[in-house]
Amino acid sequence: MSSPDIAGVLDNAKELDRLRKEQEEVLGEINRMHKKLQSTPEIVERPGDNSLLKLKMLYTQAKDMSESEVALSSQLLGQIDALLPSGTQGQHRRRIEGSEQKKKRVKADSEVPRMSPTMRSHLESLANLKGEQVAARIIQDDAGKDAGKDEWFVVKVIHFDKETREFEVLDEDPGDDEESTGQRKYKLPMSHIIPFPKRGDLSTSPDFPPGKNVLAVYPETTALYKATVVQARKRKIDDYVLEFDDDEEAQRLVPFHRVVPLPEGYRP
Repeated sequence: MSSPDIAGVLDNAKELDRLRKEQEEVLGEINRMHKKLQSTPEIVERPGDNSLLKLKMLYTQAKDMSESEVALSSQLLGQIDALLPSGTQGQHRRRIEGSEQKKKRVKADSEVPRMSPTMRSHLESLANLKGEQVAARIIQDDAGKDAGKDEWFVVKVIHFDKETREFEVLDEDPGDDEESTGQRKYKLPMSHIIPFPKRGDLSTSPDFPPGKNVLAVYPETTALYKATVVQARKRKIDDYVLEFDDDEEAQRLVPFHRVVPLPEGYRP
């Protein structure tokens, strides 16, 4: 073992410790924001309030920290493996490779401590979406005019796998065209799912200002399209007045719980 190599391990260990302390601080701030919104949900309706924007920034910061923690932990494991005597590495490898089941168990056990509390909480919230309707990006892979086109629909969550981080969803209303074969199931990554605001929890409903581009369910359908907010709402429970793209500038009312942020990189 060389001194520079050991010094590198110690430096990364200190950095990992610092990162985890910062994560705890951010998590504490998120919990304080949750308590504030639960006790005074009406605060988000006050002019100039930025509580939801601040909460979004905190979650983004926590996500970035979690990814940095995983990367740094992986780097540390590689450094430590490189410092171990070759014989030790071989013995360790033989023990792990005793059976396929043991390999899976060791892998799962090694991943648990590297997952931050924020990420665990986020995965739990996604698992709790079972049975609820969400907005889902579905890429049409059939041979036809819509082949390769990605569209957004209202679907029902059947299951969320925390390990693969995939959703299994059901399209309950796939359409009435001649080629429709009834309800269809899809497996989609987390990035293809947007939860709808809850009717009974206004703290989950962002307030989109006039001129803001959003993704919304077109009236009397289960499809979501890009739209623009026309006017401000007086209350958070009020419907949005929207103008959908390519809708001849008609203004339409859409319930607040059927409007979500426009996904980054959205292409109509």
